[in-house]
Amino acid sequence: MAAGQRPARPWLPHAVAVVAGLAVIAGAYLYVRPTPGTDRADCVPLEVSSSTEKSELVAQLADRYNTADRRFGGRCAQVTVHGLNSGEAMEALAGGWTLTQPKIAEPQVWLPTSSLWTGQLRLLDKAAGRPAQTPGQYPSIANSPLVIAMPKDRGELVQQRGPLGWADVLGLSGGTGWAAFGKPEWGRFTFGKDNPHLSTSGLAATIATYYAAVNRASDLTSEDLAQPAVTQFVRRIEANVSHYSDDSVDLLRGLAEADAAATGDAPATDMSAIVLQEELVYLYNQGQLSPTGSKPRVPLVAVHPKEGTFNLDHPYVVLPSADPAQREAAEDFLAFLRDGPQQRSFAALGFRDDERRPADTLLATVAGPGGDKLTYFDPPTPEVVGAILGSWDTLRKKANILLAVDTSGSMKAGVGDRTRFQVATDAASKAIGLLNAADQVALWSFSSETPQRPKRPYSEEVRLAPLNRDAFNRKLAGLRIGGNTALYATVRAAHRTLLDRYDPNRINAVVVLTDGKNEYQKDSDLDRLLRDIALDPNKPVKVFCVAFDQDSDLAALDRIAKASAGKAFDAKNPTTIDEALVKVVSSF
Repeated sequence: MAAGQRPARPWLPHAVAVVAGLAVIAGAYLYVRPTPGTDRADCVPLEVSSSTEKSELVAQLADRYNTADRRFGGRCAQVTVHGLNSGEAMEALAGGWTLTQPKIAEPQVWLPTSSLWTGQLRLLDKAAGRPAQTPGQYPSIANSPLVIAMPKDRGELVQQRGPLGWADVLGLSGGTGWAAFGKPEWGRFTFGKDNPHLSTSGLAATIATYYAAVNRASDLTSEDLAQPAVTQFVRRIEANVSHYSDDSVDLLRGLAEADAAATGDAPATDMSAIVLQEELVYLYNQGQLSPTGSKPRVPLVAVHPKEGTFNLDHPYVVLPSADPAQREAAEDFLAFLRDGPQQRSFAALGFRDDERRPADTLLATVAGPGGDKLTYFDPPTPEVVGAILGSWDTLRKKANILLAVDTSGSMKAGVGDRTRFQVATDAASKAIGLLNAADQVALWSFSSETPQRPKRPYSEEVRLAPLNRDAFNRKLAGLRIGGNTALYATVRAAHRTLLDRYDPNRINAVVVLTDGKNEYQKDSDLDRLLRDIALDPNKPVKVFCVAFDQDSDLAALDRIAKASAGKAFDAKNPTTIDEALVKVVSSF
């Protein structure tokens, strides 16, 4: 962060720790320990916490290990694996595991997606005045480089130009777009990227952008980040972001659904590219992220920028919580995971092996010239990573957001000792508070016609303007409750309003928070609504829906969101509303 700047978001006092628990694939998954035979009852117990994109595979390999009758020093080990995203596991290790994750056994081995997380944990340990839990460098059990994934026709056209850099691809002017490649009919160039505060691939993509800006592959410093040319470079890249996803797997699943539904040359998305780890491109092309399991009509190809890329190294971390016997067991399990049969299992999911070597099937599936000989950026110091996140908060693409809040009579229903309205608006206030001051926000209320709103079922409470948090919160808290739910009419009108005020230099999005389903007979045709808000790739206005409490029509909200290339969030359990709205806001 440049000297004298304050972070734009007050939710980042410890770099990524505070909200890392809301990372890419949320939640924890416990893989049940295989029932040990009587001859294994005295084996050394070893608990392993794995990042969620590989936790199911690691659990299967642990089962294989447990039944292999391996011995080390005359002893055996019984390995149990649970899945927890890297940021949430880091937060638990920093905050006391039993306090933050009481339902999951404390691990002796941690398998995050990247050593970036071990560096951030070192920073948190240092700030707390305790010994570092992750003081060193750790061996990899698998690897996956960051790539620019593009639909095949576009990716192959880009590759024909020869070696291109990050700016050559992602920095294409949103106005000129594909005309620079002789394809003006393809329109604007935008790309998808994960929020770096929530996602390992999003963080790696941001770091790679800064490395490309200084034209080096190592030794990135905080002083580099403050250089005007670097700031201009990163801002130029971020200007072409479609929106910031909270989950690249969900992003690809949505792309797979759109691909299956598309006909002829109709675009499946407004995005020309997605920056993510290579392994996910492989899974997408193999059809493993499709709801039907079928391979996509238009596969993705991986473009490798000429300056280099960032590698996600999937380190194997033995924690201080391991006693001497568990350390021996951990070393044996590591040796097992790095053996040929287990490495082939990782390769079957699209990972490169523990020495970064790709399988032939991976190269054939993701294409991309030079994919077997990549240049990698060195990881910056944890302090520089923290500074990158602070700098990105200032340089990220800004947004126009219209928040439409359901004020129908059902919002008076109780949630504990509060009403649905109080719980929902409190969560909305917290989430809106995380936005940048340069973001523009409007507030609408909607139900049906009421004495205060006799002519239409929705009303503009706060005009679209730079966010004034105090004024916004006062208006939000003062909304009146009553009437039925005119969901479809409100979504259509809100979408049209942002189309009329469309700003190509901003993310333009409608956010709908509702506890019900459409109850407005004057406008009850869902199919018509879906046609009206269908994605226009040249003027994308996306709708993000939050289904709050049990009466929400999540299925309809999901269809509405997908029609506009947005996303629906399930908060039918009221305790998850804060998390859902933070994820929504992280898209902007």
